[in-house]
Amino acid sequence: MSNLSVKNQGAKVPVSASIFPVETMPIKPVESYQESRTYTGEIVARRSSELGFERSGQLVFIAVDEGDRVNTGTPLGRLDTSSLEAERRQLLAQRSQAVAQLQELQAGPRTETIAAARATVREIGEQLELARTKRSRREWLYGQGAISREQLDEVSFESTTLTARLDEAKSKLDELLAGTRSEQIAAQTAAVKQLDARIASIEIDLAKSTIKAPFAGTISKRLVDEGTVVSTGQSILRLVENAGLEARIGVPVAAAAKLKLGSKQQLQVGQKIYEARVSSLQPELDSSTRTLSVVLTLEQSAAAAVTPGQLARLELVETIPTSGYWLPTTVLVRGTRGLWSCYVIAEEQKQQEDRESTPVPSLSTPNSTFRVERRDVEILHTESEASGKGKPLRVLVRGMLQPGDRVIVGGTHRIVPGQLVRPAKH
Repeated sequence: MSNLSVKNQGAKVPVSASIFPVETMPIKPVESYQESRTYTGEIVARRSSELGFERSGQLVFIAVDEGDRVNTGTPLGRLDTSSLEAERRQLLAQRSQAVAQLQELQAGPRTETIAAARATVREIGEQLELARTKRSRREWLYGQGAISREQLDEVSFESTTLTARLDEAKSKLDELLAGTRSEQIAAQTAAVKQLDARIASIEIDLAKSTIKAPFAGTISKRLVDEGTVVSTGQSILRLVENAGLEARIGVPVAAAAKLKLGSKQQLQVGQKIYEARVSSLQPELDSSTRTLSVVLTLEQSAAAAVTPGQLARLELVETIPTSGYWLPTTVLVRGTRGLWSCYVIAEEQKQQEDRESTPVPSLSTPNSTFRVERRDVEILHTESEASGKGKPLRVLVRGMLQPGDRVIVGGTHRIVPGQLVRPAKH
């Protein structure tokens, strides 16, 4: 028995019996670690529109209310169109008249009109022959002194008048025989087209008097009611698209550079996780947050449960290049001036009973003892439970540690530097 002993309540106990067993673990160096960071954004609809009329008028009908779901092309509201309908009927009547005149010009003169013109030419010609005969007789009588000069002039004037009338009648007959001029037909055709354009304009105004849903969505706001006289462009309804919800989240430039277009990410909205696809990266930084907006398109199944305006959280894992050692938090011992330390077992000590007779032992040697040494460390990073609500599970440190050192994991409050300890058996 060794002469070295300690007193414990009056009894002598061997020194080897007072050596404290400790649990140890070897450490390995790492060159980097992964850190999870969460970025927050907002759920938005891919399309939303403030719907209004392109013309002013009295609102006579609204077919939807807030919260109603509508399909593409569904009529939503209508303006009073009585004045437009009256103007349209008037233009249609004018067009019918213009078309009839055009058809008349294209058909040309009727045969009856031409026959009447020919009869007029013959009648005037016969009257002219009679007038010329009477003039010849009057000239002979005037030469005999039987009539006055005035009577001769009357007969001469009648002959001249009939000659002019005959020329006019022949010109009208030639015009009828030649048909309608092409310029008249062209002018009347243009008049018909002008009326067609005015009618088309009225029909456009009639179509614009009804609002139709440009895409399938939900009515989020109804701003006016029936009877209101609305102005051009005034907002009547707000329509938000049902499908195609997106999340817009601002992330640092370095993190955004690692996101690939089309890659799938996990988004947390409320208490649920949804799959989303990276659809685009905004080309400019936000001037206030100095981040890039990442647009992620949610899966179609999320449309029924997710509402625009909700918060969305994107968790990204980043690799940080840093050299150090991972240690459980139970290893740390509070040092001086706010620093931290840990205990390691130093080179092995032989039992004094057989100091000279026993070879240098190792961890595999039974009853091997070690001396406790204190090493100062700097905490670089901590990792907590997956939920993020628990205490840190391990820490990344650097300091006076070497690869292969064995740190004391538990019971650090019961040992001090320089104390002899024995690794616990497992």
